[in-house]
Amino acid sequence: MRYGRVLVIALGLNAAMFAIEMAAGVCVDSVALQADALDFFGDTVTYALSLAVLGMSLTRRTAAALFKGVSMALVGLWVLGATAHATWVQPLPSVEVLGAVGVAALGVNIGVAVLLYRFRGGDSNMRSVWLCSRNDAISNLAVLAAAAGVFGTGTVWPDLAVAALMATLALVASLQIIRHPSWNVVAR
Repeated sequence: MRYGRVLVIALGLNAAMFAIEMAAGVCVDSVALQADALDFFGDTVTYALSLAVLGMSLTRRTAAALFKGVSMALVGLWVLGATAHATWVQPLPSVEVLGAVGVAALGVNIGVAVLLYRFRGGDSNMRSVWLCSRNDAISNLAVLAAAAGVFGTGTVWPDLAVAALMATLALVASLQIIRHPSWNVVAR
């Protein structure tokens, strides 16, 4: 399957999961679900931007990747702030919803990651798309761990810990994108 077609499929799936997961996260007061929903939104934008620059010059594709890297960092910082705020006001999220939405999101993200796997070694733009997909699957496993943790402890702390982990993952991936060698070549 060609890269552009894979991006269209990934874009549609991520847009749908953003809406589903954000609605669920707000309804059950889960910062981890809201953080993962924001990641889906970021990936939707990433796939749209990647489609827009497909076939353009390396300079434009690399600039798009830099924009995505900076955007990931901003999302990571926002999630850290929301997590810090929630430590004071967060009610206990619904374990059932947290788990069910986490399983659905994991299925979508594993499917997208499998589709994008063969493109992971391309330019900074392709690399950024792969990192987004990889992070999504990791984040979904973490959401499931949060559901188990909330169930096992009866506290909100596992949900908040997973949200902080997801923020950290976004920040680390943003640095990997920003530091990618093709950006350094274009910047010279």
